[in-house]
Amino acid sequence: MTMQGKHVLITGGNTGIGKATAIGLARMGAAVTITSRDPAKGEAAVADIKRQSGSDAVELMRLDLASLADVRRFAAEYLAGHPRLDVLINNAGLVLSDRSETADGFETTFAVNHLGHFLLTHLLLDRLKQSAPSRIVVLASDAHRAARGLDFDDLQARRKYSAFPVYCRTKLANLLFTLELAERLRGTGVTVNAVHPGVVASGFGLDGDTRGIYRVLVGIAQRFMITPEQGARTSIYAASAPELERTSGQYFIKSKQARPTRYALDRAAALRLWEISEQLTGIAKSAAA
Repeated sequence: MTMQGKHVLITGGNTGIGKATAIGLARMGAAVTITSRDPAKGEAAVADIKRQSGSDAVELMRLDLASLADVRRFAAEYLAGHPRLDVLINNAGLVLSDRSETADGFETTFAVNHLGHFLLTHLLLDRLKQSAPSRIVVLASDAHRAARGLDFDDLQARRKYSAFPVYCRTKLANLLFTLELAERLRGTGVTVNAVHPGVVASGFGLDGDTRGIYRVLVGIAQRFMITPEQGARTSIYAASAPELERTSGQYFIKSKQARPTRYALDRAAALRLWEISEQLTGIAKSAAA
């Protein structure tokens, strides 16, 4: 497989699975843009990706998915400097021990794992359509299996917050987003698929985001997890495999199609989440203006 002449954007590509994905796609010839909240960490990652891939076509752009204003700034800058976008990989994510809110007033895990990527995808969609055939890859997780649907009356987890259940619900939201987006993209030449990377020793949850027993358990579990390179294989497959050019709305584990839970295949829930997300991100207001 080759990605020569393709341009790939990977959110959170400065560490873990995202960084390993960037290395793999850069090796295949893609021009890769990674995003990071921290410019210093991002620049260090770019240098390492270039060294390991043997490609100089790697760049960093700053992005904070917790801020809708910053997502809009980033999208405008990206579009101004990139005439094509062949693959968007919504990779970034987090889990937090304690509930917090973004500057926009949203619960942070939901904001970063779902809303930020929802808005970013919307803002880049026309460029993806212009570059078709193109692809969107959504990093979901089999953790969604622990979520028995979304509580639409408490998407912000104001009534009750617990780190892992909230994280699991955001991964379910990723799959519902994929389901609805695939339907809306029919006939455009843009596909969208979700992937489960596996349980990866990526440092996820160890960068000051978890504390106490959560941090201890995550640290212990890292010893039994697969490497970021192994975890990135399914993302790379979904981004590049020729046989997937027309495949959309599917869920992949270990580079094979898998079936998510019935809650992730609920079309009514997918549409409801989409409409709420449009309201929360201001897309619906912009369309009406």
